[in-house]
Amino acid sequence: MIRQGRWRILGCGSSSGTPALGCRCDTCLSPDPRNVRTRCSAYIETADGNLLIDTGPDLRQQALREGISLVDGVLYTHPHADHLNGIDDLRAFCYVRKGPVTLYGNAFTLDNIKSRFDYALLPPSTHWDKPVLVPEEIDGKFKLGRTEIVPIPLQHGRWPCLGWRIGNVAWLTDLSEIPGSSLCLLEGLEVLFLDCLRHAPYPSHLHVEKSLELAARLGAQRTILIHMTHELSFEALSRLCPPGVEVGYDGLIVDFSY
Repeated sequence: MIRQGRWRILGCGSSSGTPALGCRCDTCLSPDPRNVRTRCSAYIETADGNLLIDTGPDLRQQALREGISLVDGVLYTHPHADHLNGIDDLRAFCYVRKGPVTLYGNAFTLDNIKSRFDYALLPPSTHWDKPVLVPEEIDGKFKLGRTEIVPIPLQHGRWPCLGWRIGNVAWLTDLSEIPGSSLCLLEGLEVLFLDCLRHAPYPSHLHVEKSLELAARLGAQRTILIHMTHELSFEALSRLCPPGVEVGYDGLIVDFSY
């Protein structure tokens, strides 16, 4: 039976977001709404539940903008601040559902959450005034109902990061290398959301040239670039993209079957 799902880019910006504070560059001053980028995150609607990828510091703003009120779980990539520090805003979703939200991630990320946000892992109070979160360590594919979710081990500088795949759609942000053992998990993709920080090389991210090379190697039918700094304007970067590659923007929706 074919099932329907939807990916939505909540944010495709880097850790500083765009416009960057204090910057007067052409991208930051651009009237094009596709150059307004909140911190990198996604929302996935499946037949078995609704998932966030990461909880950046713009989560509340993103959820209000996109009309999101239901979250069943969070797929974490890694614990850098721009991907984690909006975790407290999950309390609103716990309140709405009167139940906990499950956090999925590798041991590295979940240990960081337990150390920094231990108050969010306690049982609920009668007021639901704090997040009520349940960590679940992931070291291989698992199922949410009948929806199979596949973690993709990646390297983000020295940090072990995770990408995520559902059906033939994958989200790979914050990476510098894809281990050889992960390449088989990225075969047959229809849509690939791919890290693309800036023009110049960077030790823990893909830069434009490397992103385009990797997009060609992975061969997804459609590659959408994400996690971009204000150095990359939507229009200028779009001119550099070959067929099958495009520049992402906040609010972009991708419907898919799985």
